[in-house]
Amino acid sequence: MPTPRVAIVGAGVTGLSIAFHLAERGIGPVRIYDRAGAGAGASGVQPGGVRLQWGTEVNCRMALESLAFWREAQNRLAPRVELGWRACGYLWLAHSDAVLDNLRANVALQTSLGIPSRIVAPDEAADLVPGLQTGTLAGGAWCAEDGYFDRPQAVVEALAARAEIELADIRTLDELDAETVVVAAGVDTPQLVDVPIVAEERYLFFSEPIRERLLEPLVIAPERRFAAKQLGDGRVLASDLDGQDRGHVRDVMRELLPQLEFARLDTLVPGTYDVTPDHQAILGQIDERVWIAAGFSGHGFMMAPAVGRSMAAAIAGEPPNDYLQALSPDRFTRGAQLPEPSVV
Repeated sequence: MPTPRVAIVGAGVTGLSIAFHLAERGIGPVRIYDRAGAGAGASGVQPGGVRLQWGTEVNCRMALESLAFWREAQNRLAPRVELGWRACGYLWLAHSDAVLDNLRANVALQTSLGIPSRIVAPDEAADLVPGLQTGTLAGGAWCAEDGYFDRPQAVVEALAARAEIELADIRTLDELDAETVVVAAGVDTPQLVDVPIVAEERYLFFSEPIRERLLEPLVIAPERRFAAKQLGDGRVLASDLDGQDRGHVRDVMRELLPQLEFARLDTLVPGTYDVTPDHQAILGQIDERVWIAAGFSGHGFMMAPAVGRSMAAAIAGEPPNDYLQALSPDRFTRGAQLPEPSVV
């Protein structure tokens, strides 16, 4: 087996996307190392959401680029099955004027960058989400181009099919005989490089498939610490954004989306966010040999195409683009944190 030019630690969607874009540039050989295989960590349980509604320019730009890729993923990746991209729309709800003002600021940024989001009044929110109860709402923010994949794990599998993955539990980067090493190991990244990433547990509740369509857009109520969506296979997905309190989820459904109240949320799926102090990824070069792409705070899948292209370009010798400059590993020591307000 030839010595790889680039070794990537972590076979999640970020590492796979970097490998994919390196291959498109003809850079190789590239080998991905993971102790459990492709998509075995957070990438294997994420629900496939992709949104344009962010509160920082760098995330809005990465999301726009990534969405353009995801829309073409069926052709670009040639998967074994239909990936099922759906532009269902995301609706962010505000229960107070303060949160509505924050959404207005986000929308102003988004629209300045070409994202077709807008502020909606409670009555329009009810038109967008039939059955939504608006008595406690101040308004919301809506983008019809936000969406999700019916089969997000098939997306990861399609990327993995193009990569050489070796099962290995890497303890130190000195074990890797490669010209360039990229650490894309999610919550395990701090075991290999000194970066401010901590693990944060998250949970998703799922119902059994329900034949009736009860909810099309994804609804996020940050002040209620709640999000919900009905997936393409009919399952209702819901989240208590503070933990795993099924009773809290039921209470918010009763208040906002009573049509979901009797969906049995029997399945609880745990996951882990790799969180940085500003809830932004760490992207770029740590030293002459080592690069990093980690710390996505739950939005790694959404940004993977833009991250993969940008990292591949920089590894190929191009100057770091705006993404890598804004999210560089040294921003914490430089006092240049860039807090992202729209994390769920």
